[in-house]
Amino acid sequence: MAMAQKNASAAPMLSVRNIHKAFGSNEVLKGVDLDVHPGEAVALIGGNGAGKSTLVKIIMGIYQPDRGDVFIAGNKVSLNNPSAALAQGVYLVPQEPMLFPNMSVEENVILGFEEKTADLRKRLLDFTRQMKWEVDLSRKAISLSIAEQQLVEILRGLMRDSRILILDEPTSALTFDEVESLFRVIGDLKAKGISIIYITHRLTEVFTIAARVAIMRDGVITLNGPVGDFTRDDLVKGLLPPDAQENERGEKRPVPECGRGKPVFSLIGFTGYGFADIDLDVHRGEILGLAGVVGAGRTELATTIFGRDEVLRGKAILNGEDITGLSTPKVIEKGINYVPEDRFLNGIYKISDVAANTSSARLYLMGKVFLKRRDERELTNSYVKDFRIKITSQEQSVGSLSGGNQQKVVLARALSTNPKLVILDEPTRGIDAAARGDVYAIINRLKAEGVAILLISSDMEEIVELSDRAIAMYHGRINREFEKDRITQDNLMAAAFGAV
Repeated sequence: MAMAQKNASAAPMLSVRNIHKAFGSNEVLKGVDLDVHPGEAVALIGGNGAGKSTLVKIIMGIYQPDRGDVFIAGNKVSLNNPSAALAQGVYLVPQEPMLFPNMSVEENVILGFEEKTADLRKRLLDFTRQMKWEVDLSRKAISLSIAEQQLVEILRGLMRDSRILILDEPTSALTFDEVESLFRVIGDLKAKGISIIYITHRLTEVFTIAARVAIMRDGVITLNGPVGDFTRDDLVKGLLPPDAQENERGEKRPVPECGRGKPVFSLIGFTGYGFADIDLDVHRGEILGLAGVVGAGRTELATTIFGRDEVLRGKAILNGEDITGLSTPKVIEKGINYVPEDRFLNGIYKISDVAANTSSARLYLMGKVFLKRRDERELTNSYVKDFRIKITSQEQSVGSLSGGNQQKVVLARALSTNPKLVILDEPTRGIDAAARGDVYAIINRLKAEGVAILLISSDMEEIVELSDRAIAMYHGRINREFEKDRITQDNLMAAAFGAV
């Protein structure tokens, strides 16, 4: 306790003041203030898109703030690049360790130093003894567990005399024993006076490892203070938009009608890379919302259903037929299609025209290279009209369309195969309010036509607005299921962060 009191009264090791950052018209950080004292761990939490990654990249010198200042040990610093941040003693331990797999532990740690190898080895051995970590420095990185790789990343930081360590979701891939070991190392680091920013989605870890907690929401820190001043309910409420509680206390939303009886699609013990033991049903004309934070396994679940990734065990049943492990063309043929999270990477052919993008899934299904031009034009025109896609002509390149119109083209392509189940992964990501309304109208029309819909979204409000039922994934498993008027932002957020 004396140590904690001393740290609280000491000058901050790191201070950020009034940090602003925008990308085009999108203001990501809107005046962020944060302090981290020597020997203190500050938990930084927030939903997807809150601005955590952008703030960290500014502290690491990867991005430059539009406005605001960074202070280290009381001195204003200019972190113009990552090298400048490293020189100031700032080191990021990434969520996914970035080691050279065929190099040894020692080679990975000392890479980039100009000192004599013997001197570096002595320092490295001193640090491993201090951390009570017995490791063969000659082991290849490829042979290390994720937990061991993260310890190597921490060693990299210590060897560079880091005063500030940023740990980004360090326990996301660790076993219970590995988490316990990591926490012991973090305790030792704090005792040595090293300051830690601990980014996590696990609220239980906040109370285990941190002295203070800061919640980011929509580009600002909305809650900041000693961990002991808050309960888990306080943290969950801090993650919600300010009007969420008021909205959820209002009139109950109407209960949508959807098909029941035998489900269109079922998963039974479905397990793949990033998720395990998923049981769910989706009925005709039903929207099943799937909430969760980054790393929960939602997209991995979707791509495995769609045949892009390997099924490890369990079954996928479509209209009573076992389709487990089928290839993507076969999955589409059976009646499932997928609108991916990243339309730029997986959703559109940017240099191709609207007609080619809209008809490509139909070609894929039919096993053809070309459609008759008349058929292609009729297909495209029907979706352009029905979805209100704003184009100059069907020959216009998709890359020149607005984000909302690109997303409508992606939806049109997926729906052109007449799926029985459509998986929508972040369907309104990066589009404006008007286009969002149009996409919602499309989704509700599909529902009315009897299409089963699995809606994956980081936007809790979107899940609340559209879903008939909702499930929340937490670390690769379904944590909670909510029916009808139990689908609230409060319930979804708590379940997505493992607080219930």
